[in-house]
Amino acid sequence: MPFSIPILLTWLRIVLIPLMIGVYYVPESWIHEVGRNLAATLIFVLAGVTDWLDGYLARRWNETSAFGAFLDPVADKLVVATALIMLVQLGRLDAILAAIIIGREITISALREWMAQIGAHKSVAVSAIGKIKTTAQMVSISLLLYHDPIRSLDVQSLGTWLIYVAAVLTLWSMGYYMRMAWSHLAEMEKQR
Repeated sequence: MPFSIPILLTWLRIVLIPLMIGVYYVPESWIHEVGRNLAATLIFVLAGVTDWLDGYLARRWNETSAFGAFLDPVADKLVVATALIMLVQLGRLDAILAAIIIGREITISALREWMAQIGAHKSVAVSAIGKIKTTAQMVSISLLLYHDPIRSLDVQSLGTWLIYVAAVLTLWSMGYYMRMAWSHLAEMEKQR
């Protein structure tokens, strides 16, 4: 297993997962709900920052590796899936939305793996719609984790509205990636 600062940051993202969950299991006498929500949000945002930073540093320092390329998306999906499941448990997110987003992540991960095996991984490289989806998803999850109003801003309602946008973008981006892979699938069927 290669060792580098970008890979260390990816491992940090994975280590943050139990911390994000753990803040909701700390006794109420230690930290009130507002503090729990803030702590979980900050941990989630820190995970998002490490996601950006590890990729930036890996490219800038030319420290990309096959292991890093494998671990980075795994860490991303674990953080997002964990946060979504927590939000469902907290009653802040409908399970169907969590299932759509998590299901898409699993589907696209499998599609990318398959495309890499047939030598066509560039066909399902991250697209602009995928980046917009990720941004909407990260912002909405952060808002839903925070949950509490900020002055007159209803954070929960804004987060709920944005998670619906993220779910639509999730389905749209999945359709885009499936369409990109379809020609390769059709070509393989012709060769049979």
